[in-house]
This record gives sequence, structure tokens and C-alpha cells, in this order.
Amino acid sequence: MGRFGRIVLCVLALMAAGWIGLLVVLPKAASRSAEAISSVPATAVAERGTQAQGVLRVPVDGIARRDLRDTWDDPRDNGQRAHHGTDIAAPANTPVRAAAPGTVEKLFVSAAGGTTLYVRSPDKAWTYYYAHLASYAPGLHEGQVVQAGALLGYVGDTGNAGTGNFHLHFGLARTTPDQHWYEGVDIDPYPYLAGRRVPG
Repeated sequence: MGRFGRIVLCVLALMAAGWIGLLVVLPKAASRSAEAISSVPATAVAERGTQAQGVLRVPVDGIARRDLRDTWDDPRDNGQRAHHGTDIAAPANTPVRAAAPGTVEKLFVSAAGGTTLYVRSPDKAWTYYYAHLASYAPGLHEGQVVQAGALLGYVGDTGNAGTGNFHLHFGLARTTPDQHWYEGVDIDPYPYLAGRRVPG
């Protein structure tokens, strides 16, 4: 066999080794993704309690990741405060769904958020906040366990959203197990919703 033949064989051997390597790695990644979408905690928790399992599901029906805008730190109240969340505009009464698995920890009505709800990840490391809802899903109650994609409520303009300014305000907070639903450190949810970052 000539020199050219040996080079071709080496290249083919390297390609075969690469394909075998991919076959070994991809099933593990796929199973991790499936786990993130269906079972484990919060924003996805791969190693329970510390690392989130995957990106968040966009919580408003009909909205693609590419349609999201980063509204974190936008000025509110004439610059008196910074916005902590991602606003997702949608027609009134568009279904709002769980961005990740968890437990409905609090149904709450406030002057600012209007009709709101808080979902806590199973490991209590994350809190997902849904605000300005028109209403809750029928039968939704505190203590209810939900999976990613479960119907939580409907887009509205309650609270300080402004009449006709229909949108979901989605907030994300990092918490410790001993903290309450209203505590934690606000985290910009946009990178997680846009698929650019995995919470951890």
C-alpha cells in the first residue's frame, strides 16, 4: 500500500473514532435533557440542589425564544427603580405555563404584580415568579406540584402593568431551602429563557 493509501486509512480511522466518541457522549446528554424537561428540580437541576438541569421553557404559549427581549434593569417609575425580570408581551388570556417543574408555593395579589404566583423548585434552590396574570388556571392551588409546561394561568394586565399592556412578568430568584417565597436573590431570567445559559 502506498503512502497515499496509508494517509486515507488514517483519516478514515480518525473519523470512525470520532463517530464512536459521539455515540458514547450523545446518549448521556440526551438523557440529561430529558431529565431536565420532565423530572428534576427547577430551572432544571442535574445534580440535585446545586446545578440546574437545563434552560427554562418559555412560559407563554406562542412565543419563541428568538422573540424574547431582555428587559432586565430597564428603568421603571421614571427611573426610580430598575426592572428585575423578563417581560413577555402576548395577547390577553394567552396561556401561561410552568417554565420548570416545582411546587406552587404562593398565590398572591399585590398592587405591583397584580395576580401573581410563585413556583418553587423541588430542591428549593429556585423560585419562579409569574405576574400580571388575568387569572389562574382552574383548580390551581398552593402546594400543587407542576411539571414544566403545566397550565398556570393567563396573560393579563393586572397590577401596575398598565391597562391594555398585556404581558407576563417572569422573575427568577436563587433561594436557600430555609427562605420564604418572597425572599432570595433576583437573577436575570433572560439568558435562561433564551437558551443561552443553564442556571446553576
